[in-house]
Amino acid sequence: MIEKNELNLNSRGGTELMQEWLYERLPAHLKDAFQIIPSRVRTLADKPRLLWLHDLAEDREAGRLKDAEFRKQFARLIYVTHWQMQRYNTLLGVPFDEGTVLRNAIEPIPPKAKSKNGVKLIYHTTPHRGLNILVPVFIKLCELHEDIELDVYSSFKIYGWEARDKAFEQVFDLCRTHPKIRYHGAVSNAEVRAALQDAHIFAFPSIHPETSCIALIEAMSAGCLTVCSSLAALPETSANFAAMYQYVDDQQAHGSIFAQALHQAIKLVKAAPDDLQQQLKLQKQFFDRFYNWDSRILEWVALMEDLLRARRS
Repeated sequence: MIEKNELNLNSRGGTELMQEWLYERLPAHLKDAFQIIPSRVRTLADKPRLLWLHDLAEDREAGRLKDAEFRKQFARLIYVTHWQMQRYNTLLGVPFDEGTVLRNAIEPIPPKAKSKNGVKLIYHTTPHRGLNILVPVFIKLCELHEDIELDVYSSFKIYGWEARDKAFEQVFDLCRTHPKIRYHGAVSNAEVRAALQDAHIFAFPSIHPETSCIALIEAMSAGCLTVCSSLAALPETSANFAAMYQYVDDQQAHGSIFAQALHQAIKLVKAAPDDLQQQLKLQKQFFDRFYNWDSRILEWVALMEDLLRARRS
């Protein structure tokens, strides 16, 4: 089972939601047969253990996997993308045959017709992932587009880390005072999903390497055109559906590149050409099928049953 003390009970981030959703769906005999450890190894139960890795290979906790003896404690390592698995192999020397990729999953977001009056942008992840690039770019683009607005759902409170918000108070204040930005802070996943149904564009100038990205998956299921950088696992996760631009380290240069990409995306949404509508329809079909818990739970069950059979033989 997923041990209670492995979870940050104050956190409602993507990792915690994934753990909750998995636990709701696993058959009881498999929950009892395995210990599923989400990234942080704290206690070890006397049963087969699955180490479910959500972190970057560069993270301090992941460094323990360099040790082959440490890895022997786990029946399997579970990665959320092939990019992440590759990084663990390249940086930590973890053999590929010790792990399996089981991608993140969501409940598909019900379709809803988008308004044709103006363009709604949304940012619905923590601020350190690029909010400080998005907000000044959006304010500048308001000079070119009178009919755009931005909803910001962003705070470290979802992780129980309210103190970390202090470093972003300046950008939060810009959000609170700008007439075309609505700052919502941290809200429930249900509220975010409802907002995504109304949004046209997920504006995501990512500067934090993602091992996957639940925010992106939900935005694409909701039929949002996603404008994002090519950093880390975003190309794999977005499956070529995003309006993606080349990531650069320099944040000023990044802002300029992102501004142009977002400007073009806004114009495209306004024009509403048939090929964009077809792309977004195909995008939703793809993400609803391949990032759906109905199919992902079957992969988890198959892996766990195979591991049990192997132990019995």
